[in-house]
Amino acid sequence: MEIFWNTIARYNEATWPWQLLITVAGMVLTGFLYAKPTLWVKRSMKAYMVFLNAWIAGVYYGIYCDTRSYHYVLAIFWGVMALIWLWDLLTDYTPFERNPKYRLLVALLYAMPFLYPLLSWARGMEFPMMTTTVMPCSVATFTIGLLLAFSRKVNLLVILFLCHWALIAFSKVYVYQIPEDLLLASATVPAIYLFFKNYFDQNLHKETKPSARFMNAFLIVLCVAIGIALTITLFHELIK
Repeated sequence: MEIFWNTIARYNEATWPWQLLITVAGMVLTGFLYAKPTLWVKRSMKAYMVFLNAWIAGVYYGIYCDTRSYHYVLAIFWGVMALIWLWDLLTDYTPFERNPKYRLLVALLYAMPFLYPLLSWARGMEFPMMTTTVMPCSVATFTIGLLLAFSRKVNLLVILFLCHWALIAFSKVYVYQIPEDLLLASATVPAIYLFFKNYFDQNLHKETKPSARFMNAFLIVLCVAIGIALTITLFHELIK
């Protein structure tokens, strides 16, 4: 656990000005995506996502987390995410078409990267040994919020990778004593359902095996199971 937090401190000390610029750039591009969603803006956002995921892979895991066990595996994970976004940029697969149905959840997900450092501070952590806005879980919550806001058609590969990352967050709560990751895990449960519900609704008229209705019911059961696991985890944290 000491190595974990020391690598975070090294990362924040060395990169905080860059993290600030990256955060501001993300806010500006997101604003443009809402206000003036031109093709150039959409491609700029995808290019930003390529850079953001590559930053996590190369800078965070590749350079500053090199003393952690298996850091290279996590670098590869986020490197693959960057390549998926690069493929999306080149093919224009994700059109970033606005879906206003989930405004409250989207607003919460957008706020998550800023809640991470606030929660660290509230539980007695101090800079540089604290979570910040340009770290893996912060990037994951922002990405989920962005795709949910523009979920008419999304790249399900990105969603599957991020859902996998959110489930990993459960273990980090115990192993590294980082309850901040409960934010990602809890927010992802309804997001998983909504993403795949949209997909199933679009394919209900198609003949698939198993059927879209069956998969929708299976997804509900899966999300309920994850929600129960999350509730138990939260209860455990509260009674400590």
